[in-house]
This record gives sequence, structure tokens and C-alpha cells, in this order.
Amino acid sequence: MRINRAFFSVGMRAALAAASLLGICESWRNLRSDELYWQGTADSLRAAIRLEPGCWLCYVQLARLDDRNAEELLRTSLRLNPYNSDAAIDLGLRYEADGDFREAEKLLEQAFAVDHTYAPRWSLANFYFRRGNIPSFWTWARKSAEMPDSDIGGLFDLCWRVSRDPTIIEANIVVNNPLVIRQWIDFLISKDKAQAAVHPALRLVHLGSEEMDRDRLFALTDRMVVANDAPSADSLWLELIRQHWIVADSSIPNNPEFAREPLPVKFDWNLSADTGLHSWPGSSGLVTEFTGDEPENCTIAEQAVSLPPGNYRLESSYRTRGIAANTGIRWEVAEAESNAILASSPFMSGDSLTKFALPFSADSNHRLLHLRLAYQRQPGTPRVSGTLVVASVRIQVLPST
Repeated sequence: MRINRAFFSVGMRAALAAASLLGICESWRNLRSDELYWQGTADSLRAAIRLEPGCWLCYVQLARLDDRNAEELLRTSLRLNPYNSDAAIDLGLRYEADGDFREAEKLLEQAFAVDHTYAPRWSLANFYFRRGNIPSFWTWARKSAEMPDSDIGGLFDLCWRVSRDPTIIEANIVVNNPLVIRQWIDFLISKDKAQAAVHPALRLVHLGSEEMDRDRLFALTDRMVVANDAPSADSLWLELIRQHWIVADSSIPNNPEFAREPLPVKFDWNLSADTGLHSWPGSSGLVTEFTGDEPENCTIAEQAVSLPPGNYRLESSYRTRGIAANTGIRWEVAEAESNAILASSPFMSGDSLTKFALPFSADSNHRLLHLRLAYQRQPGTPRVSGTLVVASVRIQVLPST
């Protein structure tokens, strides 16, 4: 049989053109359907369904806007896509609201069977919380924490309604995931339970990231200092040192020769930013320049120190330039809680290197103290103008008598 090639070629071109036109039409319908879907109104979603009847997600979204027909729409969505967890969750919640708890549970479990992400787990935890089934609640709360969302504050709030004991919540759901532990620490602080955040913070030192978590742990350490909780503050600080997240000295105070830039934590030096004086650490120690415009009463440098009960001696070496006697500059040891001064050095002035030793005692109520280099203008004297260089400062333990 002889084929007319010209006729065949024309026929093929027509068929290809028709197929291309159908493809263009299909693409147009899909684009138009997507546009209507993202408009997000009930009318636009209905129009999207008319263009693309198989758009199972359109039915879910429409069900959230059309309460009267929601159940039928959700069932249609599930029929079109049995792996559609959103429709199963929404339909399950509707059954629960209507009192059909068995069917609700079945649908929520169906959602988890096809979707192991956070939303089905969280939905089941909520369901069992509302049913008062606490063992099942803890099971699904933990499963939720095992696949955490970027923000699981709602999960912690729900657990808090079951138990106000942080140790119970932590034991039940706080898994070894830095994302969960970070949020748990922040949640406890928001509930004014900072002391309870110390234990998960110690876990975070082993599981987290120095870059992401060091400032959070510094802030918690400072909270413990302010709360006069020496054991908690010490445990965090020492763990940061052990895990090499920070460089610190075994001496008291830390950074006694001011050889490093201070860390942003109370267990290192906090240098004044007051007008009229400028301090910086360096190879010669802490250098402070006074312009004569500084406040009449100010702190030049300060560090929290943790001391067990006992007798101690504060030792420091320094020199000054252009600063007369009776300067009002001195070292102070003060209580952390009341700020009462336990001991203070002589006023510091001397053109050559000068040393002094100041004995003091700490008892069980004064374990957290502030070591402070302070200035207070003395009556009848002008403000200080000149330079102070503190070469070192140390606290030594004195033998028991």
C-alpha cells in the first residue's frame, strides 16, 4: 500500500497541533486554578474546583470557609487523596466536636499513618488532653517533641496545663534535640522558672552549638547570679569551661590580669561605659583614663565571684599617673544580693607599682559577691583626671585558724 506522504505529514501536523493546543489549555487551566486557589476566597476556591475537579487541596481550604458543607468537602478531599492528612485532621476534629470520639480518634490516627510530621502528632496530643487521657497525652506529646516544629511553645503550654512540675515535663517530652531544649529553656524563663532551666542548659552544652547557644547560657548564668543562686551559677560556668566553650582561669577572679577581652557574662569583667572615663584591657593590665568629666560615683570594673565560706585576702598591684592622693578610687567586695560592702581597699594612688592586701571573710549567706573597682569623689576634691593601670587582682584563700 502506497502512503501519500504529503497527506500523512499534514495529518500529523494537525494531530500534533491539536495535542499542543490541548496541552496549552491544560496548562492554562492549571495556572488559572492555582491563581484562584491563592486568592483564598470561597468563590475563588469554588471556581478553582470547577476548572480542576481533582484539586483535593481546594476542597480542604473551602471546607474551612464553608462550614455548612465542610464535612462533605473534606470527605471528597480524602477520596481524591487518601494521603491527605490535613483533611483527615479537620474531619476528625469535626467528629470530636459532634461527640463522635471514636471516629475522631480513628481519623486523627489515619492522619498520622500517612503523615509523620509534627501536625498529626500535635493534633493527637491535643485530642487526648481534651479527653483527659493523660498517659496517651504524654505519649503523643513526646512524639510531637521527637519531630518538632520551629515553634513548639504551644506544646509546652499544653504540658504546663497537665503539670506545673518542670521535672515531670522534661522527663516526659524533652528529648535530646537542641531545638527542643532551647525552646524549653526559653519557656521556663518566661514562666519565671529560671532555676529549673539550669538542668536542660547543662544538657545543651553537650548537644548544642557554641555559636548558637553560648549567649543564651551566659544570660541564664547571669540570672542565677542575680538570684544569688551560687550552685546553679557555678555549675553552668564550670560546664562551659569543661566543654571548652569559653577560655577562663582557675583563679579568682577570672581574667585576673585583664589579659583578654572580657566575656559578656557576670563571671568576667564588666567595664564601665560612663562618660568621662574609658577602660580597656591590654598587656599591661586594665588601663583607665579619667577626663575629669566622669560621674561623681561610678563603677570602673566589676565581676561576680563565687566563694565558699572562709577567710580570704584580696591582692592587687597598680600604678597611677596624674592622680593625687585621696582619689576615691578603690577595690570593694560587696554582697551580691544587698550590695552591702564587706571590705574596701585604701584609695589607690602611686606613680610607681604599688601593691596592697585586703583581708575579708565570706560566710554561707555571702557566697556570691561582687568584686568592684569603684570611684566616688571625696568631699572637697575635684573629679579625678589622669590614668590608672591595674596590673592584676587576685583573691587568695587564707588557711583556717
